[in-house]
Amino acid sequence: MPILSKDDKVAIIACSNGQPLSNKLKIENLLDTLKTIGLNPICSNYIFEVNSPFNGDSENKAKAFMDLYKNTEIKAIFDISGGDLANEVLEYLDYDFIKKNPKPFFGYSDLTTVLNAIYSQSNIHPYLYQIRNLIYSDSENQKTNIINSLFDNKNDLFNFSYKFIQGEKIEGTVIGGNIRCFLKLAGTKYMPDFTDKILFLESMGGEAALISTFLNQLKQMGVFNKINGIILGTFSKMQENNISPTIEELVVKVINNSNLPIAKTEEIGHGPNSKCIIIGKNISLSKR
Repeated sequence: MPILSKDDKVAIIACSNGQPLSNKLKIENLLDTLKTIGLNPICSNYIFEVNSPFNGDSENKAKAFMDLYKNTEIKAIFDISGGDLANEVLEYLDYDFIKKNPKPFFGYSDLTTVLNAIYSQSNIHPYLYQIRNLIYSDSENQKTNIINSLFDNKNDLFNFSYKFIQGEKIEGTVIGGNIRCFLKLAGTKYMPDFTDKILFLESMGGEAALISTFLNQLKQMGVFNKINGIILGTFSKMQENNISPTIEELVVKVINNSNLPIAKTEEIGHGPNSKCIIIGKNISLSKR
């Protein structure tokens, strides 16, 4: 069954930082693009900055989110934000209602917190993907992937190329996302159980020392002793600046366990060509 149908009404929200007013034309472009591919978008009242970077108080943003879940006309929700503020809505979401009334929810970066909380608290499988990719430099490919995958039940948006750093097979349920934002859930009830999971990690900023800090925190939490494998997405700043050690070298060194399979993809992360990975869904990768 397709994820969406032509003429479906979808919603745009911003649970993290508000969009600067200077981005208004870009948001209008996104709305027009969604219309051209056959969707009918509406916007939450909390898209733009009111008091930089805030776009409203946390309780009102969460209510706006839940109102979209409760609106049966809305068939999917796309979060267009990122930054630092998404975890402030977690305590105000009605996870029981979300569990009983699921609908596709898409977000990335700082929305890692909301995506994983929804999975851990509702057992719903949200999508790690930024719909603004439709108006970036890879827009034509993104449109094709969205149309084929959301309307025609194909896997263009979800199939990604990868290589193995160590091991030959990865299989399990995906959790994770942006490494910095994912760690905001440490010590909270919203962090998913790591047992037998596949941990996906990516980052936009952060050079080797900061990423090493995050990896060591995960190690000290016992994560690498529980999971079945790791998928690394793009680590934008490290890769663009050719930082040494590379992200692959750093992860292998910190984990220090040759039995834990690790794969790397260049097709999921903050890049404009990014594809989608589904939190809470089983994935199986094999060495080719």
